[in-house]
Amino acid sequence: MNYKCTVTALLLMGVQLVSAQTQVYKRALKLMGSGFEIIVVAENQSQGDAYIDAAVAEISRIEDRISDWKSTSETSLINSNAGIKPVKVSDELFSFIDRCIHISKLTNGAFDISYAAMDKIWKFDGSMTKMPSAEAIKQSVSKIGYQNIVLNKEQGTVYLKLKGMKIGFGAIGKGYSADKAKELLQTIGVKAGVINASGDMNTWGVQPDGKPWKVGITNPINKKKVFSWFDLSDEAVVTSGNYEKYVKFNGVTYTHIIDPRTGYPAHGVFSSTIFSKRAELSDALATAVFVMGVETGLDFINQLKGVECVIVDENLKIYYSKNLKTRTY
Repeated sequence: MNYKCTVTALLLMGVQLVSAQTQVYKRALKLMGSGFEIIVVAENQSQGDAYIDAAVAEISRIEDRISDWKSTSETSLINSNAGIKPVKVSDELFSFIDRCIHISKLTNGAFDISYAAMDKIWKFDGSMTKMPSAEAIKQSVSKIGYQNIVLNKEQGTVYLKLKGMKIGFGAIGKGYSADKAKELLQTIGVKAGVINASGDMNTWGVQPDGKPWKVGITNPINKKKVFSWFDLSDEAVVTSGNYEKYVKFNGVTYTHIIDPRTGYPAHGVFSSTIFSKRAELSDALATAVFVMGVETGLDFINQLKGVECVIVDENLKIYYSKNLKTRTY
């Protein structure tokens, strides 16, 4: 089950055309099965289109490599050989998986790419009339555990110890693609822009009028309203939330974001928003903090250098990490 839900963020731009030299160009499209928006600052339409085309090609390349539903991807090859043999992969994918395992260790398993093997026993389409049994929940996560992902640096291989084990990047892949697209555009000379990967945002530079990009965190109850605006420049932001997919049993709300350690849906948090330098990290930690809960999640983020958060609990009380500066417009 994809326990990551990306809900975020409205992007506020000032006057698009400020001088004869630069203008904001943007394109909305579907990539990686989700809505993307790519925004660049360029001198003319032709240049802007070329920049956006380059970003699209890079995101598509990433998808071909990390997708767990494309049979030809390296990730699918790893999964099909679970419990059988190690699989030689590209340096890029090896490093990505290595970073994912590091985040799993950091979050004590609240984030885990092996969640892809989770049995889909929770239904959030209105069809559930009672909770799954404790035994069914326990069994649903029996193949999950980042500790069973074995990396061999010398051989460049990845091995999943358990038969039926799977890895998937639904809770980090779009953030990673946003980072890679940004890196590529910076390499070819794009001075400013935003990659919005279905709410996983990474920014760099400033708008043509010299002002920073502004991102508004949406109100969990009314998506047309914003409760905080933040200036962003060379920073990423991602939100996880239970805005729409949840069930209630015995007065307790259970979200579609599942704790991969227990098989039980997370509860107590309405949304978690993470700011950091990389969308990949923000993406993973947004899910992890949601699973951890308000107190543990806030304490965890406060210990990390260069990472900040906004957490909204189930009673709509807002919590900010200690170093986060807010501005309201």
